[in-house]
Amino acid sequence: MQSFLPIAYFQNQFVPFGEAKISIATHALHYGTGALGGLRGIPHPQDSQRILLFRLDRHCQRLSHSARFLHYDLPADKIQSVIVEFVKRNQPTASFYIRPFVYTSGLGIAPRLHSIEKDLFVYGLELQDYLSAEGVSCRISSWYRQEDRSMPLRGKISAAYITSALAKTEAAESGFDEAILLNSQGKVSEASGMNIFIVRNERLITPGFDQDILEGITRDSVIKIAKDLGIETIERPVDRTELLIADEVFLCGTAAKIVPVKRLENYQLSPQNTITRKLQEKLIAITEGREPKYQDWVYSIAIS
Repeated sequence: MQSFLPIAYFQNQFVPFGEAKISIATHALHYGTGALGGLRGIPHPQDSQRILLFRLDRHCQRLSHSARFLHYDLPADKIQSVIVEFVKRNQPTASFYIRPFVYTSGLGIAPRLHSIEKDLFVYGLELQDYLSAEGVSCRISSWYRQEDRSMPLRGKISAAYITSALAKTEAAESGFDEAILLNSQGKVSEASGMNIFIVRNERLITPGFDQDILEGITRDSVIKIAKDLGIETIERPVDRTELLIADEVFLCGTAAKIVPVKRLENYQLSPQNTITRKLQEKLIAITEGREPKYQDWVYSIAIS
């Protein structure tokens, strides 16, 4: 069972998690007309009365942008104020994950975005490692990543995650931890819920925005950290065969953080992962507030 935080934000008020319920006729439930966010928080390692959230402003901005695709005007500062109050009321004592969600909350059967109510809810749960930090096995999915011309992939639209669910289950049922999806051009796009990087000749390479990827916040963080470490990043198309000859391959995302890929299909990948580990360690230090240079990436909330 998941360990959910006791208080949720639902219908413009804070209520016990168990009381936050929607009707079976809710529009978003039927048509995937919702958009999700997700961010991590931890108790401050040196101050139990403070909570640290990683890149809160960027997460709120992205959810606000996602809401636009639903014809919902929801300012980022409104989302941020709700999340901050949500954390204060829950006073979490362990690493946790926050799930804000915007959706068509009206009741109806016509698939549309006009003339229907929208709303925001927020809940959370305790969450340690989503995937093993030591490394995962991946398969190339038989499912392809959607195209931006058919779905707004720069938003985290809930309907898009049917492909992620199909790919993840296909991978798990065939003995792998994760799936890597190709795009309609046969190029590497992303994993089921993470972006992907490879290392070749001490340079990072990652699919660009033109490869139908989500504009990941952890991905953006990795690129900026790498630059500060003197590691060049190239954004370009990546072929599936390039994964097999890369010096390192890793996935990154809010829930997963940074995770090495140790096996792809029936190929064992290099166990060295020198650059991946360096980025892992730096990201952890930043999220724990131990890197003054990145202080503006960490939002501190007093809960006492």
